[in-house]
Amino acid sequence: MNTDSSIEEEIKERIAAANRAYRVHKIPFSSKLISRNVRPQLYNTLIGPTITYSSETWVLRENMTNKVMTFERKITKKIFGPTRTDDGYWRIETDQEVNGILKGQNIIGFIKKKINLVRPC
Repeated sequence: MNTDSSIEEEIKERIAAANRAYRVHKIPFSSKLISRNVRPQLYNTLIGPTITYSSETWVLRENMTNKVMTFERKITKKIFGPTRTDDGYWRIETDQEVNGILKGQNIIGFIKKKINLVRPC
């Protein structure tokens, strides 16, 4: 049985691995040839499985959930990059805008679905 500290260490390792996966695939994410509509699919295909590997064994505490959500927001903001406003300035998208692009699907929701498949109520 995992203790909270070992689960927290595992989550930190998964975040580090997902960060490495992002750096390896940074060129497709930053390419102007890749549509903004395709980037969420790339994220779900290349980075999502890396961070959610063996997540069905996790007991998600609030601080661990916050770490995973912070990582996801950081990476998705890097993937989508800045947007140009009507007056010509560039700005980073807000969390709500990124959430709208991802259509409300976040990594914690995916992990909870995965946990419920393994451990039904």
